[in-house]
Amino acid sequence: MTQELVLVVIKMIVVFAVALLVVAYLTYFERKIIGHMQLRLGPMRVGPHGLLQPIADGLKLFVKEDIVPHDSDRWTFYFAPILNLVCALVLLAVIPFSYNFMVTRLNIGVLYILSLASVGTIALLLAGWSSGSKYPILGGLRSAAQIFSYEIFLGFSIMGVLMISGSLDLVKIVEAQSKVWNIVYQPVAFVVYIIAALGELNRTPFDLPEAETELVAGFHTEYSGFKFAYFFLAEYANMIIVSCMAVILFLGGWKGPVLPGIVWFLIKMCAFFYFFIWVRATFPRYRYDQFMRIGWKIMLPVTLANILVTGIVMMLV
Repeated sequence: MTQELVLVVIKMIVVFAVALLVVAYLTYFERKIIGHMQLRLGPMRVGPHGLLQPIADGLKLFVKEDIVPHDSDRWTFYFAPILNLVCALVLLAVIPFSYNFMVTRLNIGVLYILSLASVGTIALLLAGWSSGSKYPILGGLRSAAQIFSYEIFLGFSIMGVLMISGSLDLVKIVEAQSKVWNIVYQPVAFVVYIIAALGELNRTPFDLPEAETELVAGFHTEYSGFKFAYFFLAEYANMIIVSCMAVILFLGGWKGPVLPGIVWFLIKMCAFFYFFIWVRATFPRYRYDQFMRIGWKIMLPVTLANILVTGIVMMLV
């Protein structure tokens, strides 16, 4: 029992340490990729080809003055970014990077991820409310409405996969794709999942809670220093989670020829990172009414129809 506990702790340290390093360098790769897409160079000054820029940015944020607005709710103002980051990081505990490498295995892994992701939404609402300023609270309310709405479509989009797999265990979902990936059976659900994931992440073109032209920076307008860094890290950590879940649910997880399973998993995950960055460099921001209309008038009926068709096909076959 002691050896098992030590092994779990070692895996947890490795996963969290690597995740934080990846999160830091995701910002670098995003800036470089978008720069080249727009015929710019991106970061170039700190280190060779700007490779040390994430470290410089991190040090700058952690030594900057920590400003707390006079009208803020001080304890909630401090607590919100910590809650947001913790909710993002603990989700990594159930991600199976290969059959033998995961921090822990739960037979309700999908439910665990959906539940804790919802708690992270509360952190954004608390951040906006506790700032004591009109722009952050508008951003917080937008964020809550947006994420709660798109969580419904996200949950419905994976129902077909769960019906086919017959389990909430992430490992069993991957094992069920030994012959054919779920994207073949559930292409509509995959498209809806990607759109809903962009809404969940507050990423372009659905970055409405942080709309600079309307809300300055949304729910984190009044945050500075290390507290702002926590929000930044949480956003990119959530990108990792969403990408991992897409790989597990639709692209066969670690399944692939020749190369080790964890290598295939990381290759597929990086493809999603690139897709999210490409979308940011390509599409303009939606208006809020357009965004909500897409969700409730298009994505909801489509996901419900997909569940119905999946059930009928499973009964007939």
